[in-house]
Amino acid sequence: MTILVIAEHNNDALKTDTHKVVAAASAIGGDIEVLVAGANCGAVAEQAAKLAGVSKVLVADNACYEHQLAENLGLLVADLGKGYSHILAAASTTGKNFLPRSAALLDVAQISDIIRVDSADTFARPFYAGNAIATVKSNDAIKVITVRTSAFDSVEETGSASVESIDNVQDAGNSSYVRSELTVSERPELGSARVIISGGRGMQNGDNFKMLEEVADKLGAGVGASRAAVDAGFVPNDMQVGQTGKIVAPELYVAVGISGAIQHLAGMKDSKVIVAINKDPEAPIFQVADFGLEADLFEAIPELNSKL
Repeated sequence: MTILVIAEHNNDALKTDTHKVVAAASAIGGDIEVLVAGANCGAVAEQAAKLAGVSKVLVADNACYEHQLAENLGLLVADLGKGYSHILAAASTTGKNFLPRSAALLDVAQISDIIRVDSADTFARPFYAGNAIATVKSNDAIKVITVRTSAFDSVEETGSASVESIDNVQDAGNSSYVRSELTVSERPELGSARVIISGGRGMQNGDNFKMLEEVADKLGAGVGASRAAVDAGFVPNDMQVGQTGKIVAPELYVAVGISGAIQHLAGMKDSKVIVAINKDPEAPIFQVADFGLEADLFEAIPELNSKL
């Protein structure tokens, strides 16, 4: 039984999501190989070779994989995947884009967003906004799986896998890269941040998020938001945490002025420690919080900032 893990990277560095997908693969058992598909991505392959439990790293280094277009990557994974028992990728924007295409080409059903491995063919995944957990068993010869990385801990970088280049060029020719519009910030990305402070509708406007940013800078934290704050135009949608935003599980999550709608809780309730600041004592967020402060955020946050 050999498992293929698809690496998440930007051609320069391996993303921590890959460490967590390898952890899920380790729970399944068997040999683990990692595919690094990109352009000039040798440094990524070297990082992937250090992941504990990985026996081999396959490198598909070609211009057609530079931007990991789903059409090209889907063809590559489907072609290579025929020789594996399991194919795993992170349930990220990239993973959700290419892996269903690979599953369709392999004529198997994809299992999405797993949070637990029960056996080599049985997995747990959330549904109904995380309020119910389904146990799914697959009889397909090849299991194609996306992993909710917030549910797994990263593996150590203590390995020394072999690195092998493969000459497999899959250019579908039906899509092309135009440009990327990325938010540039010195703060950590929400998906990898150890601490996140998020604001909701209670922030009242976008300018007030500067209060959270000041606290975040002192804590080395990422800044997030609820969908209500995003829909109100306070902040851009790449800051959204929740069922239709980013799924996060930091060591500390501070929810400020967030009522705690079911959709938001689905995106952060696996955080190790949850702190809620809200002036409404009946806010649902207090039901999941480890620490709750019933207070006006416009008094509590400046005080917190001064004490920090």
